[in-house]
Amino acid sequence: MRQGMRWNSPALVVSLIALFVALGGTVYAAKKAKLNGKAIRAKSLPGNRLKPRSVPANRLKPGVLRGAGVAGPLTGADINELTLGQVPSATYAERADFAQSAGDAQTALNAVNAVDAQTVNGYGAGCLPTTRLFAGACWQSSPNLAATAPLAAAECATRGGTLPDALQLAAFAKQPGVNLDEGDEWSGDIPVVSGLTAYAVVTVSPAGGVSSALSTETNRYRCVIPLVK
Repeated sequence: MRQGMRWNSPALVVSLIALFVALGGTVYAAKKAKLNGKAIRAKSLPGNRLKPRSVPANRLKPGVLRGAGVAGPLTGADINELTLGQVPSATYAERADFAQSAGDAQTALNAVNAVDAQTVNGYGAGCLPTTRLFAGACWQSSPNLAATAPLAAAECATRGGTLPDALQLAAFAKQPGVNLDEGDEWSGDIPVVSGLTAYAVVTVSPAGGVSSALSTETNRYRCVIPLVK
């Protein structure tokens, strides 16, 4: 029996042609179209399909990464220092421009607060109630009982101070509320020495006048104690 090619009906041929045209148009449209965020359905892409760093932090829902955790402690390489503010105590570090060591930096910090400091590097700072601040030191407000110049100097030394310089004592005498003794007060200046125990010591009057007396005479005196001791 002779076999021959069977021709399909015209309707079937037209249908096949229409199908191929439709498929070709879809492929062409897919190639030409550009996908954007609006064309992607929400929650349709899994996280492992996103390119690293392709989503900015301000596009993430608050708290979405809270459960992720951090593997191990953070190191300097994990932190962008530019995103950090200034550490509060670093304000003082900027003032320690010439610090050579941590000890010097602490000294610089104390210098900033020296006005109200009670201690400076472990040393007491400030004037006792019976003294007043003058010329960077603590001066006794009232004179001590009369004594010879050597005994007066020794007594001031036991208190951690000295007899004042004559010119400074004269300047101190002119401060408001200061009254030097009428019989003059000892200073620590020695203008004349004529022997082992024979020498003169400068004294200052209430008006600020300067004279001298033998060291064996007795005069009242006041001590000058350093601000820091």
